[in-house]
Amino acid sequence: VDSMPPPLPPLNNDYYLLRHGQSWGNVECVISSARSLAKSDKHGLTPLGFEQGRDSASNLLDMISADVACGDIAEAEGTRVFFYSSPFARARQTAESCMGGLAEESNSKRAVELGLDVQEEMTLEDDIMERYFGDLDDAEIGTYGLVWPVDMVNVTNTEYNVESVAAVSTRIRNTVTKIDSSPVHSEGEGRDIIVLVSHADVLQITQLYAAGVENVGNFSSYRFTNGEVRAMKRTPDSLPEADPLPLPEDA
Repeated sequence: VDSMPPPLPPLNNDYYLLRHGQSWGNVECVISSARSLAKSDKHGLTPLGFEQGRDSASNLLDMISADVACGDIAEAEGTRVFFYSSPFARARQTAESCMGGLAEESNSKRAVELGLDVQEEMTLEDDIMERYFGDLDDAEIGTYGLVWPVDMVNVTNTEYNVESVAAVSTRIRNTVTKIDSSPVHSEGEGRDIIVLVSHADVLQITQLYAAGVENVGNFSSYRFTNGEVRAMKRTPDSLPEADPLPLPEDA
């Protein structure tokens, strides 16, 4: 990929982004991006990660409620909520935990009050899997410092065989437009809510790209914490305040 994709078109549904809970890879402080992980349980969630996944359910409802209150999304009885997840264990376990949290009595009652119809099945989506870190895969996390500063000045950077920001943005555009135009999401009378469960770099790139930010390479200044959920909005002023992450001293 030698350039960024075109901007996302207007969308027919509303999107939320959920980062996976704490994983064993996080605890081990290693980069975990091998494509083989899509077919394994390696680097799944820790007990804390499962708890963060369950807690994300109430946070998602809080966010939807706030967006309805301010008019960012329309309140409609029977609004369907769909989960799409990266196939990596830590993401799909988070999606399952969040969906389980939504089924708990207090959250289920809130969902009904908001007119939400949470769908029971999750869809695995390969194109929202972790950003591939090439030669740096399985290295300690300090080696992110070899990539993120270069991303800021070159969104097509592939040094160390790392997947570029432009390449991630391209697959995100393809995925979101595919989901948005799917017959599944034209069956209802109104807009569906789509929850994308994925990984830090992928979600941060998604958020900046969807918001129309001029330099998506600055994504590392908008870090998602484990189990954090955010609305995917379409303007730069929707982003949280930038908080550049200090690079590890041994990077």
